[in-house]
Amino acid sequence: MSNHLTENKKIVDAFVQALFTDGDLDAVDRHLAPDFVHHDPPFSGSPWGREDVRRMAAMFRTALPDWHSDLELLVAEDDLVAERFTASGTHRGELMGVAATGKTLVLPGVNIYRLRDGAITEWWTRLDELGLLRQLGLA
Repeated sequence: MSNHLTENKKIVDAFVQALFTDGDLDAVDRHLAPDFVHHDPPFSGSPWGREDVRRMAAMFRTALPDWHSDLELLVAEDDLVAERFTASGTHRGELMGVAATGKTLVLPGVNIYRLRDGAITEWWTRLDELGLLRQLGLA
């Protein structure tokens, strides 16, 4: 594998672990390009920018203080990196209007990232949103 592909995988993994496992909201500034766009963010009808990603990560960290992402697969080709993961955490604060339950919530998904010059410029997501809603008693 070329250095370029290896480096892109490292950048994506560093971003995901910093933001979602460590709760480091500054990962948005370090890893997302100024012109970044999240094309199809979960539970949203319109694209997101960097600050939307920061707000979503903060919301999950507040509701699930031990939220973390377990990497299952990371594949790189050209300027794209695809990630399959399972995220989970203990529901200790309000999430989507649901008071803390103390249950472990599990959210599997797939992300695709586009990188340019060492930064993430685009992001596409497919999560088990229905599964999360069911765990919260909303579906």
